[in-house]
Amino acid sequence: MASHGLRCSSQTFRKQATHVTIFGDPLMQCLTPHLARSMATEMEPSAVNHLPPSTYSYTRRPAPVVPDLLATVYKFPTMEPTRFVQYSAKHLYLPLRRDILHRAVIFEGDATRKGTASTKWRGDVHGSGRKVRPQKGTGNARLGDKKSPMLKGGGVAFGPHPRDFSTKLPRKMYDLAWRTALSYRYRRGELILVEDDVDIEMAEPRWITKIMERNHWGNSDGRSLIITKEWKQNLFEALAIAGSEGRAKTQADVDVKDILELGRIIIEKRALDSILKSHSSDLDRTVPSAIY
Repeated sequence: MASHGLRCSSQTFRKQATHVTIFGDPLMQCLTPHLARSMATEMEPSAVNHLPPSTYSYTRRPAPVVPDLLATVYKFPTMEPTRFVQYSAKHLYLPLRRDILHRAVIFEGDATRKGTASTKWRGDVHGSGRKVRPQKGTGNARLGDKKSPMLKGGGVAFGPHPRDFSTKLPRKMYDLAWRTALSYRYRRGELILVEDDVDIEMAEPRWITKIMERNHWGNSDGRSLIITKEWKQNLFEALAIAGSEGRAKTQADVDVKDILELGRIIIEKRALDSILKSHSSDLDRTVPSAIY
């Protein structure tokens, strides 16, 4: 009986202590309503789970609209700004894709390999097919005719033969690589747009050297590539001699590797427009429809 009374008294004392702790402390009085409300909220069943499927609505955020770009056109060789031109962000503001650029450079390099290395097998070498020495009795190794690959002047075993090293790349991926390379130059401020008919007065290296040094395009600044629409005799002959300052190529001779190789690109506006026009196949989203 005594132990039962002590147990009851201890339980009563514990309840009173808890009541005093919670309701006697001002801090606990402030937190108690918030705790009760949060616990009630967590215990309530979610009403969203009981909604019919027709009431759900899924909205997709539209893609951000990138405005067109403005590029400054300069007068060559004085480099005076003449006007502004507008280009689409899909042409000159694409994100850098190293994987696509790598595949394009490998594709171009494989296409330039001639694959003309050729050797003669023992059947292609001129000479008799008579056995050089007897099969047995000489103490030497077995040997056939003098055209054997083991003898000097004989055929070549497993030598190279003419073959095609070119690989394949989807047209749309190659066009994307072109615009990605131009966008990389534009973002870094290394794509300089000039007016058409770029040329110099005389085909002398000193003229083009002075132009390169004054505009910080020369050898000390990473060299430069000048791209024109057509062949310019004075400009191309001068840069052929002063090759340490840069190079000049027509639009038809330029590839993705040339765009990424030197320090900067000086390109005519019509040459750039022609490149973008010929390498925009992946931007054509029109689906052909049947005609009845």
